[in-house]
Amino acid sequence: MTVQITKRVQALQERYHKAAIDKAALLKLIYESEVAEQVYNSNAIENSTLSLEETDKILQQIDLDRFINERELFEAKNLARVVEYIHQNATKAEPSLDMMRLLHKMLISNIRDDIAGRFRKADEWVRIGSHVAAAPDNIVAFLHDMFAAYKASTHKPMIKRLSQFHLTFENIHPFVDGNGRIGRVLNNYLLIREGYVPINIQFIDRARYYDAFEAFDKNGDTRIMEDIIGMALSSSYHKRLAYLEGKNIMSLADYAQREKISHSNLLNKAKRQTIEAFWERGQWKIGA
Repeated sequence: MTVQITKRVQALQERYHKAAIDKAALLKLIYESEVAEQVYNSNAIENSTLSLEETDKILQQIDLDRFINERELFEAKNLARVVEYIHQNATKAEPSLDMMRLLHKMLISNIRDDIAGRFRKADEWVRIGSHVAAAPDNIVAFLHDMFAAYKASTHKPMIKRLSQFHLTFENIHPFVDGNGRIGRVLNNYLLIREGYVPINIQFIDRARYYDAFEAFDKNGDTRIMEDIIGMALSSSYHKRLAYLEGKNIMSLADYAQREKISHSNLLNKAKRQTIEAFWERGQWKIGA
């Protein structure tokens, strides 16, 4: 599967770079439209109760119809700042431990200022399911090893490199809180630096996403994460190409009705990314 999706993503990447010529304004609009989705999905994976619509309203400074606690409010606003920082700075500097600490400070400020911008200290242990994260004294050394392994693997497909990096980062769990969200924005930092488009790991895929961590913790297996990242990359390219190539964008359900094709069959193909469908604002769409 990884070989197939890697070849598919490479072809999409080449097509995207050709279609993106002189389309900077449109690409900026696509990015801006995705911020709320990035924030919603990443926070929802961490059990935030905010809906996508509520996240949208918070980022647009529109009053909500219900009371939400202060933590969820800052989680949305802070993560949006981090996402925007990634977009603006990914091509300017190599990722580093100092950059990770800066992102964490932006993310956790006004939520837990006592831990914002620093790695876990002595006696700050973290358990994720049955996995006990790295000992605090080993965190910095393990993170240096993680970056070294990533830089030494340029001969491997990006999907494999990023999967190994992301799983290793989450396995180390260097912060007291916010590791999942920082890990997912680091994915996009690296993707953008390597000339790829950002991805959005969806809340609806959370169970499989956690399965990927369990498989890695048991025997170092990265295949589930490779599949998740590969499909997310493919979907991200399909979305951008639909807009850049001026296609008629419609829901997959409407497309199935128009073309008199089985909707369930199309859904299966969309999930496998064997058609040019993409997930946007809670539904599958396609550029017809």
